[in-house]
Amino acid sequence: MSERDRGPTPPDGTAQPADTVLRQMGGPAGFVYSTVPVIVFVTADAFLPLPVAVGVAVATGLALFILRWLRGERLVSAVGSLLGVAVAAGIVAWTGSARDFFVIGIWASLAGFVVTSGSVLARRPLTGVIWNALHGGTHAWRSDRAVRVAHDVATLAAASVFGSRFAVQQWLYLADSTGGLGLARVVMGTPLTVLAALVVVWSFRRSTRRLVAARR
Repeated sequence: MSERDRGPTPPDGTAQPADTVLRQMGGPAGFVYSTVPVIVFVTADAFLPLPVAVGVAVATGLALFILRWLRGERLVSAVGSLLGVAVAAGIVAWTGSARDFFVIGIWASLAGFVVTSGSVLARRPLTGVIWNALHGGTHAWRSDRAVRVAHDVATLAAASVFGSRFAVQQWLYLADSTGGLGLARVVMGTPLTVLAALVVVWSFRRSTRRLVAARR
């Protein structure tokens, strides 16, 4: 792995699990890339026959994948974005309904809400589980009240994002508003993800300061 893939090393030498997770997701640019095929599809669907709009969206996704590959970005996130567009396009081609371009994202949001909120109810907030796993799974993080509360807040922030996306987009799906779905996907995509990610980063760094750096 190159230095660019690893990212900068913090001055105190501590791990950067939050930054690692964000890089695995493709970073800020990855979020932007994921919205481009959506905008292209909704715009094309307004002026072109549905099969053509689907083809344009897939072509856009492929072009973005090639661009990211040539730029040396992480292939995992790039391939994931391309597969997402391809599967969504396949569903639309099968059902013949433009709104089904968004059905995977809608149900993925519901699944995300169930998992994140359920982990908080089980007193094992998901962000804490992930943080501990990235640090070898050896920390009694649930015994530190400040750390546990931080992860409750971070996981609930993620649950709020997932839940709001599902509620709004499912309503628009039932209303058969393809344009509304596209707008909601963009507005509730990158901005809300970044806000939730900031809370997660805060909880990760708080955990590292209290449970890792404090031992040194």
